[in-house]
Amino acid sequence: MKITLQNLTKKFPARGKKERGEVVAVNDFNFEIPDGELVGLLGPSGCGKSTTLNLICGLLKPTAGKIFFGEDDVTGLPPENRGVGLVFQSYALYPHLTVEQNIRFPLENLKGPDKLSKEKMREKVYEAAKLVQIEGLMERRPGELSGGQQQRVAIARALVKMPRVLLLDEPLSNLDARLRLQTREEIRRIQKETGITTVFVTHDQDEAMSISDRIVVMKDGVVQQIGKPQEVYDNPVNLFVAKFLGTPPINVFEGSVKNGRLIIGGDAVLDTPQVPDCRVTAAVRPEGFLLQEDGPLQCNLSRLEVMGRDVSVVSAHPCCENAAIRSIISAENQVDLSSPTVRFALKPTKTFLFHQETGERIR
Repeated sequence: MKITLQNLTKKFPARGKKERGEVVAVNDFNFEIPDGELVGLLGPSGCGKSTTLNLICGLLKPTAGKIFFGEDDVTGLPPENRGVGLVFQSYALYPHLTVEQNIRFPLENLKGPDKLSKEKMREKVYEAAKLVQIEGLMERRPGELSGGQQQRVAIARALVKMPRVLLLDEPLSNLDARLRLQTREEIRRIQKETGITTVFVTHDQDEAMSISDRIVVMKDGVVQQIGKPQEVYDNPVNLFVAKFLGTPPINVFEGSVKNGRLIIGGDAVLDTPQVPDCRVTAAVRPEGFLLQEDGPLQCNLSRLEVMGRDVSVVSAHPCCENAAIRSIISAENQVDLSSPTVRFALKPTKTFLFHQETGERIR
């Protein structure tokens, strides 16, 4: 099911004596989610991603704009008539019901021509449970399940009606690191098997980039960039997107362009042809450093962090806003720890220039 958002805007009245007017949670959002894709809404807390999800499912009414499922305008439809499945951050399972009863609950509320027989309901419940691999837990209650198992029950309950759209609101935030990794892989598998158009809200950029067909990066209610995860990572449109995506984070330097060269701390570190002379913010991905004895960028060496196949060289530079520069290099490289400094060359494809005033990308 294709989802189209047209000029979607949501404003809330300001609360408190110091605040006046309105708070714009979502500001003129335009986007088309193709049928069968998993799209990640990504951004820091308060950026408007959960508000956008609640507008899509009908829990909130937009201040302006329209929402279409396929060719159907669903802007004024109540949630129960939109054909959406919603998975909350808190699971929201009924503690007194078994797993089977929790999954079956949405089917019991069907009325009229949609009402199902007990046999049909049981068949659909077990199909959903098998999809999320919890068919052996049907007689347990939520209190007898792990966090990951509870999350699977919540997903099965959302899927049992085979909704047109599946909405996931930070579904993994209550799980430990290993379980988060396992569960997000399961979510991707389930989405691929069902082909249901899915919107996944998270503030964790690793989650969004690993399972999404497309990501939407938001800030203060405004969409910053939309694209495939690798494309957004490799070509951020502004400094906010560059800094938000990536682990370890991107390394940001104050610099300038003079005579077609990028200058950091008085050293010409990279050729920048066709870029006019100006003050810039230069950002380098951790994998954008090349260890060289005569490299143009000299940093103060702090330590090495061994990560197995890779090594993180931790250093510092007076022009870098990061407390520590982390440069990811191959473990095959030899770093002279007795030296107080380390030198790098920069990869042009991993180095981005931004206007110092606006933060917009300089191509």
